Amino acid sequence: MPQRYDVIIIGGSSAGLSAAMTLGRSLRKVLVIDSNEPCNIQTPRSHNFITQDGKAPAEIAAFIKQEVLKYPTITFIADKAINAIAEENGFTVETKTEKFQTENILLATGLTDMMPDIPGFAECWGISILHCPYCHGYEVRGQETAILANGEAAYHLGILINHWTQKITALTNGISELRNEEAEKLSALNINVIENEIEAFVHTDGQLEKVKFKDGTYFPIKVMYASIPFRQQSDLAEKLGCKFNAHGHIDIDAEQRTSITGVYAAGDNTAQHRAISVAAASGTRAGFAINAEMILK
Repeated sequence: MPQRYDVIIIGGSSAGLSAAMTLGRSLRKVLVIDSNEPCNIQTPRSHNFITQDGKAPAEIAAFIKQEVLKYPTITFIADKAINAIAEENGFTVETKTEKFQTENILLATGLTDMMPDIPGFAECWGISILHCPYCHGYEVRGQETAILANGEAAYHLGILINHWTQKITALTNGISELRNEEAEKLSALNINVIENEIEAFVHTDGQLEKVKFKDGTYFPIKVMYASIPFRQQSDLAEKLGCKFNAHGHIDIDAEQRTSITGVYAAGDNTAQHRAISVAAASGTRAGFAINAEMILK
């Protein structure tokens, strides 16, 4: 028979590990399954997480894992969960190599950024092409900065980044979709808009140097923010029948419960604001909710 746990946590980054600690301290038998595919895998430094500011995300995760595994009822395995099936007395979770049973599942599976098919972008993502000024804006404050976005996304990103630097150029990678009033407000902030189509991002080891346009011209720039789409990293929430909100996140209530009884979610897969501190807090909240639910049964 497969081993049975009180809770199986799928995803071993900040949200999953925070929930594991809470549940381990609540004397629950917990399994954490982690495939080591965090979205911030190539980000050199993480910021805005108190006590860990400026450390590499991998370093932070390793330290948290070391603390969590001090609790004897927590087990951690490096594997990928590929299926989860609802049954009469809980769930069966299948990995590439094993099966496990549990009363509760916490999905801390994160997101995958869908990068544009432009040479150099993926290599710079998280290093010199950034997603979040709260995570990285202080380090590049006041510098010449580009934003890669179009339409409403370009407008909102430009307004936001203008707080950290007033030297901004918006690259729409094609004809601008900004509405007249949006374009006028960006112009009033001295944010120039370049509509040239991009051929490549020229870089050295992820450090952006210039943007090459399809017309053969170049735009020298070392810092860029980009607004790009994402998808759920795992399809387990969909397989379990969980509802999703209009933004593509797993729909949860205030206690991190999904629409499926016994299934919880925490971290970036549920959150509009993507930050280690936010993910960790949501994992702790999920741990509280799961333990309380089990006590009350």
